Amino acid sequence: MTEIIDKNYAGEGIYRENILDHYMHPQNFGRLEKFDFQFREFNPLCGDEETVQIKVENNIIKDIKFFGKGCAISMAASSMLFSEVKNKTLDDAEKITKENVFELLSVPISPVRVKCACLPLEALRRVINQYRGEKINISDKKIC
Repeated sequence: MTEIIDKNYAGEGIYRENILDHYMHPQNFGRLEKFDFQFREFNPLCGDEETVQIKVENNIIKDIKFFGKGCAISMAASSMLFSEVKNKTLDDAEKITKENVFELLSVPISPVRVKCACLPLEALRRVINQYRGEKINISDKKIC
């Protein structure tokens, strides 16, 4: 489910200009031609879904892309988070917390939107685990 948002809206609240810009023009959106691993994450509460692909060289995330659909918060969080982790080590990327994602968004996140904001972080952690050869168990404890 994709939200319909007036692209001219620049008011206060959850859809500030920064969120709208990343929602309408997400960075790192698309597919990598060559990638090491990918992981699909889904938020059944909102209908957000995305697949994250990473290319790693010498333990550094050299490239990362995502594709899928989602609300403004999940798309903006993906755009911002994946820009943040590009060219960082896997260890540094794993240290990012949900609070860091909330800071990137720079808007208060209501309890209903926490899972939307955390979707890319969940996908990032799982694709890193997959890259490292760790078994991914869907019932593993989620970040949010």
